[in-house]
Amino acid sequence: MRHVIALDVGGTAMKAALVGADGELLHRARRATGRERGPDAVVADVLDFAADLRAHGIRRHGEAASAVGVAVPGIVDEAAGIAVYSANLGWRDVPLRALLAERFGGVPVALGHDVRAGGLAEGRIGAGRGADRFLFVPLGTGIAGAIGIDGRVEAGAHGFAGEIGHVVVRPGGAPCPCGQRGCLERFASAAAVSEAWAAACGDPGADAADCAKAVESGDVRAREVWQEAVDALADGLVTALTLLDPRTLIIGGGLAEAGETLFTPLREAVRRRVTFQKLPSLVPAALGDTAGCLGAGLLAWDLIDPAGPSATPPSATGPSTPDPSTTDPSEVTT
Repeated sequence: MRHVIALDVGGTAMKAALVGADGELLHRARRATGRERGPDAVVADVLDFAADLRAHGIRRHGEAASAVGVAVPGIVDEAAGIAVYSANLGWRDVPLRALLAERFGGVPVALGHDVRAGGLAEGRIGAGRGADRFLFVPLGTGIAGAIGIDGRVEAGAHGFAGEIGHVVVRPGGAPCPCGQRGCLERFASAAAVSEAWAAACGDPGADAADCAKAVESGDVRAREVWQEAVDALADGLVTALTLLDPRTLIIGGGLAEAGETLFTPLREAVRRRVTFQKLPSLVPAALGDTAGCLGAGLLAWDLIDPAGPSATPPSATGPSTPDPSTTDPSEVTT
C-alpha cells in the first residue's frame, strides 16, 4: 500500500504516522524527544524514528514510504530544508531534509514549520475544510499563526508569516523574550493566563485550565483574569483579520480546550471591535494534537501528488490507538 512517513517533532515528544494515499492513518506512534541529551542526539533520534517507521511500512504494507514529511518548531527554511533555529531543541542550521534524504537513498523529503503544518491540516481536512482563506491560531505556551490561502499556507518572504503572538496589543506592557513589550502572547497565551491566575489566586501551581474552571464556577477574580486575556486576544485577532480578511478563524491549542468558556466571550469581543471588517467564522480547531503530524503527512504527499490525498480526520479513519502488534516496543503509543 502506497504511503508516506509523517513526523511532528516537539520539545518533549515526537508524534509520527504512516499516512495512506487517501489520508488514512495506517500507523501511529510517539516517542520522547530526549532533548536533555543534546541537539545532536535529537537529530539522530529523528533519523532513527523515521527509519523504524520506514521498516514498519515495508513489513506491514509491502513497500517503503514514497516520501517523508517532517514538522519542527522554531525558524524553518522550508525551501532549503533547513531547521535554522529552535530554542526548544537546541538546533542551529540543521540540514534535516538532506540528512533524511541521504538516510533513505534520495526519497523526497518535505520540511515544514510545526504551526504552519498544523494549520495546513486544519485548513484542508479540519475546521477550515472548504474555506479558501483561513487563519489558524493555536494558543499554547506562546501564540503563533498559520495563514491559509487556497489550500496552502503562506510562509512569507523570510519564513516568519503568521507570527501573530508578537503583534503588540498593549504598548509599553510586559516585556517579551522577542525584545518588544506588550506582545499578544504575553497576555493571551495559555502560559500568560496560567501566570496571571496563579498570582491572582495565590496558588503557584494553578494554571489556565484551573482558571477556566474557576470562571465557570463564577469566581470574580478568575473572570477578571480571563476577560483581560480575551480582550487582548480579540485586539490581536481584529488586527489580523483587518490585514488578512480570512473567511474562517480557527482557534486551537491548550486554551481552546476551555470550549465555550473561551469562544462565547471571544466571539462577542471580536464582534464589538469590528467596524467595516467582515466577521469571519470563529471556530475551535478540530484535529487537536494530531494536526502537526497530519500536516507533515500532507506536505509529504504534496511532493509526489500535488493534488494531495482526500484526507479525513483521525476519528473517521479508525481507532486513535494503533494495534499493539504493529507498534515497536520502544514506542509510546497514542
